[in-house]
Amino acid sequence: MSMTVLRAFSEDMVSKLTGLSTGQLRSWDRSGLFVPSLADDNRRLPYSRAYSFMDLASLRVISTLKFEHGVSTQHLKKAARRLKELGRDDWASQSIYVLKKEVVFENDGRLEVAATGQGVLKIPLKVAFQSVQKDVDALFRRDKSKVGHLSKTRHIMGGEEVVAGTRIPIRSIRSYIDMGLSDQRILTDYPDLKQADIDVVRKAYRDSAA
Repeated sequence: MSMTVLRAFSEDMVSKLTGLSTGQLRSWDRSGLFVPSLADDNRRLPYSRAYSFMDLASLRVISTLKFEHGVSTQHLKKAARRLKELGRDDWASQSIYVLKKEVVFENDGRLEVAATGQGVLKIPLKVAFQSVQKDVDALFRRDKSKVGHLSKTRHIMGGEEVVAGTRIPIRSIRSYIDMGLSDQRILTDYPDLKQADIDVVRKAYRDSAA
């Protein structure tokens, strides 16, 4: 059984990974400049704004356009609306250029805005992706001091008890144990775990059954 982990990033995580404040993220969400793809319709709910990896990459592009190339928020909103009209509101998958602080992008092989190539700067998307992935890996890199421990925090897996430093519920590991699967099988399907994690889950399981 292979495991595919879909990571959703909270506002705090996105703020750390992009350098944008949570206030900025919320403002862009409300204005429609950038709406998180995994957000709940009811933004009043706790942790209602959740972002995907592609959202992170897109935010890096928008942030670069605004803060490094001086593109105004008003112009970015216009560009966002146009991209949405074209069904291409994923900023990170576009070939985006900057000309005189305005966004220019390709549409059916041609530039959306008529302009010469002079002074046009292309956003290095491959670099942006690599940079985001590197920072994400660092954010999710597990603290060695948490190996062999369990934790319970209200904003992780809804307060369910998990293996410390991960989002893996101990019930998932218990299900493997109940099926009689080997520790090696667990470690193969959950590569973030160590043997000490399985041992502490087994101990907790025995203690709860006593």
